[in-house]
Amino acid sequence: MRHVAQWCEQVEKRVRDEVRTLRLDPMHDGVEVQALIARHSAEVVIGGLGDTEWEASAASDVAAVSQAVQHSICGFGPLQPFFEDEAIEEIWINEPGRVFVARAGISELTPVVLTAPQVRDVVERMLRWSGRRLDLSQPFVDATLPDGSRLHVVIPDITREHWAVNIRRFVVRPRSVHDLARLGTLSEHAARFLEASVISGCNIIVAGGTQAGKTTLLNALLGSVPARERIVSCEEVFEVRCAHPDWVAMQTRDASLEGTGEIPLRRLVREALRMRPTRLIVGEVRQAESLDLLVAMNSGMPSMSTLHANSAREAVTKLCTLPLLAGQNIPGDFVVPTVASSVDVVIHTATDQHGNRRVREIAALTGRVESGTIEIASIFADRGAGLDREQGFPSRIENFRRHGFDIAELLRADHSWDKAAA
Repeated sequence: MRHVAQWCEQVEKRVRDEVRTLRLDPMHDGVEVQALIARHSAEVVIGGLGDTEWEASAASDVAAVSQAVQHSICGFGPLQPFFEDEAIEEIWINEPGRVFVARAGISELTPVVLTAPQVRDVVERMLRWSGRRLDLSQPFVDATLPDGSRLHVVIPDITREHWAVNIRRFVVRPRSVHDLARLGTLSEHAARFLEASVISGCNIIVAGGTQAGKTTLLNALLGSVPARERIVSCEEVFEVRCAHPDWVAMQTRDASLEGTGEIPLRRLVREALRMRPTRLIVGEVRQAESLDLLVAMNSGMPSMSTLHANSAREAVTKLCTLPLLAGQNIPGDFVVPTVASSVDVVIHTATDQHGNRRVREIAALTGRVESGTIEIASIFADRGAGLDREQGFPSRIENFRRHGFDIAELLRADHSWDKAAA
């Protein structure tokens, strides 16, 4: 009869005692801790098996115990298998006995049952990497995990009774918009236009709902930025990822226990402009930082950002409203024409009923304003049969021409880009 659970408890106790004695950090000193786990697992399992049975079963039992203890000490305990499953996009805990995951946009209740202390222990282990804190004075936290996943936690008494934990993973890591075209997120024709837009220095807004793939699309767009340019990105937590050779990433910082040292997103945007960027990236605009983004765009700084909105039109409307949060001295009659003259392309992405992420519309701002409404020209739109070419054109055609693109040829509706790619 196997006693794997008891062996795991013994090994974990031994390893934790030795880790404390040697003053090791399981999250940073992984190699040393794994060596301890392997040694103690072999000692406990072989010592607990009878002479007649250990030869046939010791190897598999040692491996099982070693893996379980490693997940508990070096990983994220019972949640670790979900991090190792590349199909899982998100993990969330509503209460210790209700752990959910999402695959391909579809959520499911898992058989994993935790205890309240286990949930707290896993969260504290996750936060150790970020340096961010979670307590009664700071009941919300956003943090980045070692694998790039985004952690969000809310604790009582903001929640009714239990800790609410969300872990958003980035399963798809495209290097370019053409990678997304191969996945079916958009057409190859649209991908070529977006690539040309990035190279030509267009100001681009990626809009969509939660889990619509905004950051994934933004990362793909960054793959088209010329290598000679310098990128500076500003985010609440690190999510933007690219392989660009000249890239500086910055994230916000919460206030200390004394209430000092907070670095908001607006401060990051202002500091970024002093770092000689040729391309500014703001991970997501939600509040007054949208004003700083618009000022950068309007000053000739090619910029990109994401925004929560249900369509390209609503994204433009929201972008005209958010800067007003910067103060009463910001008039609407300044913001609207600034948006019209600064933003070049708006991309709207959404998730369909099957959980697939698709680009629904690519629109251009013409620069014209009629009765306080910004004119939008649809370049590509999905009317139910995939992304098709519409009648619109971008406004600053000279930018495309300067970088060697014939926009009329690039957007020619009868061009069989997708057939050629196939």
